[in-house]
Amino acid sequence: MSQTKADYEDDVAYDESLDELPTDEELETTVSNLEDRGFDVVVVDSGEDALDEVVSRIPDGASVMNGHSTTLEEIGFVEHLAGDHDWEDFHDHVGAADDDAERARRRREAQAADYFLGSVNAIAQTGELVAADASGSRVGAYPFAAGNLLLVSGVNKVVDDLEAARDRVRDVVYPLEDARAQDAYGVGSVVGKEFVYHHENTEGRTTLVLIRDRLGY
Repeated sequence: MSQTKADYEDDVAYDESLDELPTDEELETTVSNLEDRGFDVVVVDSGEDALDEVVSRIPDGASVMNGHSTTLEEIGFVEHLAGDHDWEDFHDHVGAADDDAERARRRREAQAADYFLGSVNAIAQTGELVAADASGSRVGAYPFAAGNLLLVSGVNKVVDDLEAARDRVRDVVYPLEDARAQDAYGVGSVVGKEFVYHHENTEGRTTLVLIRDRLGY
């Protein structure tokens, strides 16, 4: 069972000012600046629309992997990947390994999937994307390894600039994720690896699907 922000936000102190929905003008500015930096951006109204969008972009026969993402769980992609489709499911291949060393090897190989799906923790109106992880396995494919990168995010992650985006990782994502990790794994989390995505040089490689809703951490 996925654990969403709603499970912790009443008990965890975090900076709610960095988790608000942007105005239409702010969102329009953000999309324009993201596109100027080489990202393809699609804005949709619901999680259902986001699922349809990402599924339509993955051709039959492609290898697919995803990093852990509450947003992907919320839109139904994780359930979809576990169901019927004509993709090569690298996530299933990793899970089928019978020991930790082999599982880690397969997880590293899976970073180079044809299509890697995930999310980000903050989106600057100036066009940068920020994603953090404890180990790096969630974001390792982002810079280069994956053939195509499909990122899905609620617009609540849009903030003023790169400094505010990094503040959001520390003051919103970390306290909430730390509480989730305590429940899920019995240990707290840490901002071990932080990736700042300034620009995409390969045309069409990275698509960001923005949902007009408050989703994810």
